[in-house]
Amino acid sequence: MWLTGLSGAGKSTLALALERELLHRDWRAVLLDGDTLRRTLNADLGFSEAERAENVRRIGAMAQHVAESGMIAIVACIAPRRGHRARLRKELGELYHEVYVKASLAVCEQRDVKGLYAKARRGEIAGFTGVSDLYEPPEAPALEIGTDVLTPAEGLGLLLAYVERTFRLSDVRRLAS
Repeated sequence: MWLTGLSGAGKSTLALALERELLHRDWRAVLLDGDTLRRTLNADLGFSEAERAENVRRIGAMAQHVAESGMIAIVACIAPRRGHRARLRKELGELYHEVYVKASLAVCEQRDVKGLYAKARRGEIAGFTGVSDLYEPPEAPALEIGTDVLTPAEGLGLLLAYVERTFRLSDVRRLAS
């Protein structure tokens, strides 16, 4: 499940809540957080168009490995280009489930606990998605969650309902009791 949306839309919040709830239900799930992976696995990448594509490709490869090993890969990553996400869809096929975590730019800026939007507005961060760089919203996501109108609990409820109707228990191995 690839959660895409602007910085501050609530991708990581929802992804972490989903991972915790699935683990609580004894389902195998792994969270792949874009911010964490940018600091670790993808620390060698910048934000050029080619490097953004490579960031998404690497995270997609990790998610594929996780999914093929019998777990739900929950990815919280902006992945701002439709083309990058289309490539994931083509490469991952039925393993790819796109979730648009939607919130207006104004709401995302209000939630900006890291101060990134303010820095981008002051010109301290070049190519910041949503301010000085383009974010292309999904045209037909499997699920859309409007976090500017729904509570985190309501958003989690939508994610859980999607998992329950989309994933077969035989596809996602339960943890050993």
